[in-house]
Amino acid sequence: MSKRESIARYTLIIKKLRKKPATFREISEYLQFESELQDYNFNVSMRTFQRDIDDIRSLYNIDIRYDFSRRVYFIDSEYKEEINERIFEAFDTFNLMKFEEKKTDFLIFENRGPKGTEHMFMLMHAIKNSLKLSFIYSKFTEEDDISRRTVEPYALKEFKNRWYLLAKDEDGTYKTFGLDRMQDPVVGTDKFSSDRSFSIKNHFMHCFGIISPQDKSPEEIILLFNPAYGNYVKTLPMHSSQKIILENKKELRVSLWVYITPDIITEILSHGSRVKVISPQSLVDEMKNRLLDSINLYR
Repeated sequence: MSKRESIARYTLIIKKLRKKPATFREISEYLQFESELQDYNFNVSMRTFQRDIDDIRSLYNIDIRYDFSRRVYFIDSEYKEEINERIFEAFDTFNLMKFEEKKTDFLIFENRGPKGTEHMFMLMHAIKNSLKLSFIYSKFTEEDDISRRTVEPYALKEFKNRWYLLAKDEDGTYKTFGLDRMQDPVVGTDKFSSDRSFSIKNHFMHCFGIISPQDKSPEEIILLFNPAYGNYVKTLPMHSSQKIILENKKELRVSLWVYITPDIITEILSHGSRVKVISPQSLVDEMKNRLLDSINLYR
């Protein structure tokens, strides 16, 4: 059996079990049907199927297990939900690219720069083993602000298609560093003791984005959307704290409990005339000033 057939069979097995758990007989019948449909031989013995389970775990980090009480195979979802969804998203993208092969006219990717993901395994090694990390870092705000930093790494966080490292800087404060602005990372041999009083979850709980002000408290933001656009906001919440406080044919009002930072202000502005800030008043004034500045650009 060719490697292509094996990879295709793995895809079919995962596809079958993503819908619902199944017995080996149901999986075999499904593979037989697909064999006739695609003119391939996807049929497997129980022994080959067990090897497939190991290969799927190794290749895709998707764990297929057997429920003895129901006598069915199922995909283990013990991962955090967002991690599990990302695994399947990557799996779907991978298989789409394999299917597309050289027919690039039908598959259009977003044109974007490097994200620094080539450093991820090294950074995760430093995080898991509590090893100090040094790297050359350049800020977006100042072109000449380039320096080598030595930090204590704690976590990786994604925001707006970019990845960031959360770390304790030399001055004792927790900061985020964009991986795409990081050069020459080096994992040291010096171990550090993690601050047990520091909670990564709490650090980002009230953040929209990556900025977590250590000198501010989160505030309740109330936003008004027109009803048509409100449907979009309901299906894709702006923040985990989002709650609907009013919904009718004229408007949708939601509340967010977040830090007021440039990240959330930029996000609100991105919704244009479809959103209005109701409170707090300080944010209302800030939005007015930002919009007036935009108008002045066209005068």
